[in-house]
Amino acid sequence: MKLIFEADDALTPGTAKVVTHPEERKQWTPIRQALQQAEEKVGLINAANDRIIQVPPTQIASIVSEDRMCGVTLITGERYLLNKRLKAAEENFAPPRFLRINNGTIIGAAHIHAFSSAAHARIEVVLTDGSRHTVSRFYIQQFRRNLT
Repeated sequence: MKLIFEADDALTPGTAKVVTHPEERKQWTPIRQALQQAEEKVGLINAANDRIIQVPPTQIASIVSEDRMCGVTLITGERYLLNKRLKAAEENFAPPRFLRINNGTIIGAAHIHAFSSAAHARIEVVLTDGSRHTVSRFYIQQFRRNLT
């Protein structure tokens, strides 16, 4: 298969578009799997033994500020540390894959299971791992805009 790379300003950063001939549909699954395996990884710290593990960003359910570091929860429920402040982590975990929902939390957009209105003009988000987070009033418009 011949590969051609082109840039498209209409795509959002972090997005790639793969275009094939209709007869190549049978190759889509292997291409998708190869691209997912080549996905960038994030180094997270296991607090129990101070070892760094490499995790694909697609496995991250939430990132919560914890003083000078961030607590990262995976979709499996495992918890690790990220040696960055949330403000610095926000640069690497940006929309549309990740959404900042309040001053202390970023969530993985793909892991939103449900959301509903909550008290004081806020939104409560339930992730696929069962965790619940609150979207503050300041971030509601941005949250809604990124979901559409």
